Amino acid sequence: MANHLEGLVETIKSKVRALKKTKKPYVKMDKSSSVKVEIRSRKARNLIDKTLKLADRPGKRSHF
Repeated sequence: MANHLEGLVETIKSKVRALKKTKKPYVKMDKSSSVKVEIRSRKARNLIDKTLKLADRPGKRSHF
């Protein structure tokens, strides 16, 4: 099992070295507009949930 794992690690290392030698760097993709909208709506939903949770406890004063 250990020999198999060592072989796998060496294979991965050699592939990474080969990728570093190529002149084509990895290009990070930008988020699409629909993904950005989804992220904003999730953040808004979390903020609304926190606000409602705090509103359910009117006697307590706490901050976010």
